[in-house]
Formats: sequence, structure tokens, C-alpha cells
Amino acid sequence: MFLSLLIALPVVCALIVFALPEGKTRMTSVFLAVLQFLVSLNLLFVFDTSTPALQLVEKYLWVESFGINYFVGIDGISLWLVMMTAFFLPVVILGSWHAIESRVKMFHINLFLLQAFMFGTFLSIDSVLFYIFFEASLIPMYLMIGIWGGTRRIYATMKFFIYTMAGSLLMLVAIIAMMLMTKAQLGTMSASLLDFYKLDIPFVANEFLNSQTLMFLAFSLAFAIKVPMFPVHTWLPDAHVEAPTPGSVVLAAIMLKMGTYGFLRFVMPLFPEATQYWGWVFMLLGVIGIIYGALVAMVQPDIKKLVAYSSVSHMGYVVLGLFALNTYGVTGALYQMLNHGVSTGALFLMVGMIYERTHSREIKNYGGLASVMPIYTILFLIVTMSSIAVPGTNGFVGEFFILMGSFMKNKALGSIAVLGVVLGAAYMLWMVKKVFFGPKGELVKGATSETSNPVLKDVSLREVVVLAPLIVLIFWMGIFPNHFLKYTKTSIEFLIENKADYKLHIQGEEQAVAAIAE
Repeated sequence: MFLSLLIALPVVCALIVFALPEGKTRMTSVFLAVLQFLVSLNLLFVFDTSTPALQLVEKYLWVESFGINYFVGIDGISLWLVMMTAFFLPVVILGSWHAIESRVKMFHINLFLLQAFMFGTFLSIDSVLFYIFFEASLIPMYLMIGIWGGTRRIYATMKFFIYTMAGSLLMLVAIIAMMLMTKAQLGTMSASLLDFYKLDIPFVANEFLNSQTLMFLAFSLAFAIKVPMFPVHTWLPDAHVEAPTPGSVVLAAIMLKMGTYGFLRFVMPLFPEATQYWGWVFMLLGVIGIIYGALVAMVQPDIKKLVAYSSVSHMGYVVLGLFALNTYGVTGALYQMLNHGVSTGALFLMVGMIYERTHSREIKNYGGLASVMPIYTILFLIVTMSSIAVPGTNGFVGEFFILMGSFMKNKALGSIAVLGVVLGAAYMLWMVKKVFFGPKGELVKGATSETSNPVLKDVSLREVVVLAPLIVLIFWMGIFPNHFLKYTKTSIEFLIENKADYKLHIQGEEQAVAAIAE
């Protein structure tokens, strides 16, 4: 019942917040979110790292005639994404203390419901249940940008919704087609992913119109939009810029990972021949995304937009690693999903902190900020080092594994991807120089560390509390990666070694299957 408890707890929290007076929601929401995170930590103690099998499985009949069940479970691929979802909620609520001034209660209810849907997405083993949670998560994010967003929020929400909904509809068609295939091949209609893995889906090389390629593309487009991959990335910068700070953090830290998780859970194991055949296209698009995102980030006058385009570049690395289809690439991709959440989430939080003070994100308006906000500057520099993958920080581990994996698969694309590391360092260090050092900008003129400045005060205790766990994670993941990789190793190796005929079992059932095979 533990996984259902994880999904249900945020809904209960939302109901508690709903019942509270408006003025008491902030502290209560922080308390409830921290409590949820502490409950989720139990996963790390009960998780068995020695098996790739699904663990803590719960399955209940839902729509029996169509083989649709409430079916949830967890393995090494989904574990850290679930933990990230639990970890970021208290960070986001505490970080949005001054960013959200109106309809605070509604905002926190929205956040808790979004968390429940994200838990459901990462834990669902039934494809229809996955689709419902995947789609439901759009609603709270739509409201978050549409109600608490910037001046162009309606345009950004419509673009976000249309892009993601259009991609998802193709995935729904593919899910229905696969359910019909289970009826034809297995004798019983089923929406279970474990039954989908058993299907024999025809593939013909050099021919576009075959079942496996068409379904591969239907799923891939839905997940590519969510990542977002080049060239279907254009909704992301608008969504980030118009979203309030907590919306940008949730989007970067968790929601984008639904797309890359979808590639790992659905596309690669369900359509192995199509993945192998078309993988080079996705590697190429990943590399284009890396370079394109970095080049566009370089010319952005808005700090938040620069960070948004850096996301396109960083997520390009994740796609590159996934479609390298080897242990190094996939391990690096999964680790990079977590790194991007920590680093880019922290960057959005810190951009939000100075925006709350000055209501400006224009790089030209700053300059010399280090002399006025020294502690903020040190923390920003640490996060920047993480974002540009300096050894000793979390970013280095993920990118190193991805580049190793991509070199083993395709030396030319791996070599081009290395340029992204250089370009990333260039635009991030350029931004740091402009904002924190050099001549003082319009907003910083007249302010010194000796004079009391009512606007550019250094970080508060609350802001240090918000950023401290992220700074700890940056070094912890960078210096002791095995503390995290040991949970994913078995599942990734099993996926790669069995990618041509992937069958996932429920813990306890794999011994029975092995005994029958003998």
C-alpha cells in the first residue's frame, strides 16, 4: 500500500489546505510537504538494489473488460524520479513565499495535486493509468502559468497546452492499438505494460509504414514534446518566462523528466528494432538541441530566458545518452535527469529571488551585484559550476557518462556534443560576469555592502534554507555518485542487456519464471 499512500498523501494534503483559513496555509503547506518527503525516504530503505524487478507492486481491477487496472510499482528507473518529486515540493513552497501573493491557498492546492499526478506518472505500470496521470499533470501547470504567470501568460499557457496535448493524443492512439494487439496475441485485452512487453510487433527496416515504426513515432513525439527536444521545444522558453518562479522550478526539475522517463519506460523496451534503427535520428536531434540551445542562450538579454534555453541544451544531452543505447549512455542520461533538476531548479529559484527584489530580469540592469549580495553571489557561482559540469559537482558525472556512451555509439556526434560543454561554460560565465562583476548596472548603482539597501538585500535565512539542500546535493552527487547509482545500476544493465527482448517481472515472480525456464 506504500506507493498508493505516496499518491494519495498529496491529495489529502490538498484537502487539509482547502479546509484551512487563507492566512495559515503557507506554514501548514511547508509542514505537510516536509512530512511527505520524510515518508517517501522509506523507499530508500525498503528498495532492493539487487533485482531489476518491479517492487512494492499493487494491482486492483478497474475496467475488467478492457484489461485496465490500477497497477503501480517501482524499479531502479523510476525510484529517483519519485524521490525528486517528493524532495522538490517543500523546496518550491518555501521558495515561493514572496513570489505568490494572491490566491495562496489555491496555489498550494494546485501544487499538491500536481505532485500526486507526477507520482502517479512515475509509478504507473498500466498504460492507461499512466496516460491519465500524464495528461492530468497538464491541468495544474496550465492553471499555475495562466493564473499566477506574467503578462503573456495566456499565450504561453495555450502554446504549452496545445503542444503537449497534440503529442499525447498520438500516444493514446498507439496505446489503444497495443491493447488490441494484446487481445489478438495474448488472448485477453490488457493495458498492462508487462503484457505490452510480451507483444511481437512487426518491424521492417527501410520501410516507414510498419506497425513498430508508426507506434514508435507516436510515443516518441509525445515524449519529445514533453522533454522538449529540438525542434518541438518552442513552448518551453515561453512557459518558463511567463510561469511564476515555483512553476518554472517544477517544470524544469520534474515535469520535463516525464518525457525522458517515457522514452526509457515505453519507447526503448517496447520498440527495440525501431529504436535501434531510428536511434541515430534522435541522437542527431539531441546534438542539435545541445548546440542550438547553447547558441540561443548566448544572445538572451533576460536571465530567465537564458536559463530556459540552457534547459533545451541540457535535455539534449539526456536524449543523446538515452539513444546511445549502452549502459554508459543510459546511466548518464538518468543521472543527468536528476542533475538538471537540481541545477536548473536552483538557477530558477535564484533568478526568482532577485526578480522579487527588483522586478527585473534584464542582464544589462545588473553588474557589480557581488559587491552588494556576496552570499547570494557565492551560492550562484556554486550552482553555475554545477550547471557547466565542473568536476566535483553533480553535472560532471552525468555529462561524462553520456559523452562516453555517445562516443562508443557514434564518435562524430559525441565529438560535436563536446562543443556544447564549451558553449555552456561560455554563456553561463558570460552571464555571471555581466550580472555579478564589472561596472555596476542601473539597479546596483549607489548600493554598497556598507550601506543599507532596501532593495538588494543579501539572501535571507529563508532563502538560505531553500538553497542549502540543493547545494548539498550538488556536491554529494558530484563526489559520491555511487550513493545514487547503486539504486539504478541493476535496472539499467537489465534493460540494456535485454533490450532486444525486454521482459519485466514483479519481484518474487522472476524466480518462478526462471524455474519454469529450467
